Amino acid sequence: MSHAFRIVNVFTVDGDPFSGNPLCVFEDARGLSTEQMQSLARQMNLSETTFVLPATGDADAHVRIFTPGFEMPFAGHPTLGTASVIAAGRPQVDLEMIAGRVRVSTDGTTWTLRAARPPVTRKVEASRAELASMVGLPADAVCDEPLWVDTGVEQLVIPIAAPDLVRAAKPVPERLERWGFSASRQEAMAYLWARGEPEWTVRFFFTSHGSVIEDPATGSACANLGGWWIARNATRPLDVTLRQGDAVNRPSRLGLSVAVDGGIHVTGAVIELGRGVIVV
Repeated sequence: MSHAFRIVNVFTVDGDPFSGNPLCVFEDARGLSTEQMQSLARQMNLSETTFVLPATGDADAHVRIFTPGFEMPFAGHPTLGTASVIAAGRPQVDLEMIAGRVRVSTDGTTWTLRAARPPVTRKVEASRAELASMVGLPADAVCDEPLWVDTGVEQLVIPIAAPDLVRAAKPVPERLERWGFSASRQEAMAYLWARGEPEWTVRFFFTSHGSVIEDPATGSACANLGGWWIARNATRPLDVTLRQGDAVNRPSRLGLSVAVDGGIHVTGAVIELGRGVIVV
């Protein structure tokens, strides 16, 4: 049976088709087993691959998200990229995911999602100095309270004093496994961010098969930064642009807005790069 797919890049910059974070979208995954979906995600070897299925309720589609190693309840760039594939000219689509129902809208050039659910936070057991050493930075680099945040998928959000420090970060694998490990995710991670002008600088590191990998653009972590902002009772509304991906030669721009009512929105541009068919 043949299955059509598209390759899109999400959170692209100024129309550059090779910027942003790559995604593979299987447009009609009916007939594929969970095992086959996982195998196809492993074959594509991108950070995520999505599979579009009929909705079980009144949403526009049911979407499953797989990394090469496991299924995810929610992820930002797969949500925006998948919406761009299935929208077919509609200004808004609703997607069913494990984390919940996610609404995605478009103005014709960019796509915007509302976070899957209100933020849930928990304290970090490591000290600020330990977290700084975990990413190879001076002891005073962590400038505010770090938190575990979950608006659809849990991540460790660490505020850093300056953009130059974020750019200088070099994770220490054994410390990342010790202090950045999420039991719910069964992997270690660190999302670093610093205020800047006109953009904030962010980087996301995670472990896979014993190696530390840097993500080009992380929409779920962008949403979780919004959750951190709410948890710290910071001034709302917030509307900022996040710069990510430069260190891995995949420049990306993510828009983050936090409304007065607590709504968290993530925005990015999507460019289709190609399409094809796989027979399984």
